[in-house]
Amino acid sequence: MAKADETVFLWLNGLVGKLPFFDRIVELVVSDYLIPVSLALALVGTWFAGGDKLARQRHQIGVFVALSAMALSSLVVFTINAAYFRPRPFVDHEVTRLFYAPTDSSFPSNPAAAAFAIAVAVWAVNRRLGSLLLAAAALYGFARVYAGVHYPLDIVAGALIAIVVTFLTFKIRDLLGPILTWVIKVGRIFCVA
Repeated sequence: MAKADETVFLWLNGLVGKLPFFDRIVELVVSDYLIPVSLALALVGTWFAGGDKLARQRHQIGVFVALSAMALSSLVVFTINAAYFRPRPFVDHEVTRLFYAPTDSSFPSNPAAAAFAIAVAVWAVNRRLGSLLLAAAALYGFARVYAGVHYPLDIVAGALIAIVVTFLTFKIRDLLGPILTWVIKVGRIFCVA
């Protein structure tokens, strides 16, 4: 499986330089700004979305879940990285990078885990926006492979961690529902919810 992972990575990264316009787009997508900031803005929009009080509360709880799932996914990735370190592709192979050289473990991808955690949580409360965010997270993962900083399995593992953690976070949400509802009610008093 690792050999196939490397083969797919080398094929994708081998395309860098053949389509300069596409490379510029990937540089924009893989940056620390476009997708992460878009996801953050989507969470802000989700917080205030909803035609009535009940719908808005459902979206706000979704935002709490998204932020919690993102943090918990990052914790899972951090724990795995403490036990297993996979060198970045540019360490073991001749690659063309379109992004700076991160020094942390390649497997699993923390940026992919964070992006997918937000996207899955939003999808659970708003299918249309969530589908767009899932596409953005997948594009972000693809860009990180194409740009030479992750193997494909790093992205897949990050996404799977995010899906499982987000599902479990929604289950915990059921236990914490009264507390979250109270926090939202207090936020409404101060006009932030």
